[in-house]
Amino acid sequence: MNLRVLGCHGSGQLVAGERGPVQCGTCGFLLNDRLVVDAGTIGSRLYLDEQRRIRVVLLTHLHFDHIRELPTLADNLVGEIDEPVVIAAIPEVLDGLRRHIFNGAVYPDFFRLPDPAKPVFVSCELRPGRETELCGLGVTPIRVNHVVPTVGFLLRDGDRTVLYSGDTYHTEELWQVAKGVPGLKAAFIESSFPDEMSELAKVAKHLTPALLAEEFAKMARPEVPVFAYHLKPRFRERIRQELGQLGIQRLTALEEGQTLVL
Repeated sequence: MNLRVLGCHGSGQLVAGERGPVQCGTCGFLLNDRLVVDAGTIGSRLYLDEQRRIRVVLLTHLHFDHIRELPTLADNLVGEIDEPVVIAAIPEVLDGLRRHIFNGAVYPDFFRLPDPAKPVFVSCELRPGRETELCGLGVTPIRVNHVVPTVGFLLRDGDRTVLYSGDTYHTEELWQVAKGVPGLKAAFIESSFPDEMSELAKVAKHLTPALLAEEFAKMARPEVPVFAYHLKPRFRERIRQELGQLGIQRLTALEEGQTLVL
């Protein structure tokens, strides 16, 4: 499984890095060149020919930073593809997209345009706990604890599986299921705020480094590599420092532009 990091932060911001400016982008991960998990950077971090190859977009939830570039993708693909792109999500997310985004007022309804018989997007309703095959991957959504209906995903490619937490606070089912998954090769776990902001994390239902460690421990699989994402750019250096002090041996904070072979 090849995974390309298009965006891995909790908002978009230009920040100073060791080698110059770093453009932090909201979450978007390209798997095997054809499937994207979350759509924060899907329209601006890929060339048009790369966007044409996308067949499926998986969405964890409806918050804007995770769907923000779906309209851009739709605009870019009008007249460029022979088959519609599948937008796969739980029913609450698909309903929210139609009511709040592609409603003809905020943005044109690309689930019907440019032709109802041949739209840019079609929807695929995912059921929590049930695996669906998409782009050759087994996709299992699992509900997690966030302020709006949200899922994490188990993404299975043959005998290799990757866990993606989605935005979450303390949760249980995801870790209990992952504990028993054979061939679990990596866990992507959010860490949005530094530890000193634990009260805000509680209200917003996000994790801090200390909370990430607590959640990861529930899997009881310390050998699994962990990739932290969704860091808020304003606090990213502090969060990265705290992550490094957790003592989790195979923990990495993601950066835009990385490609991982899992």
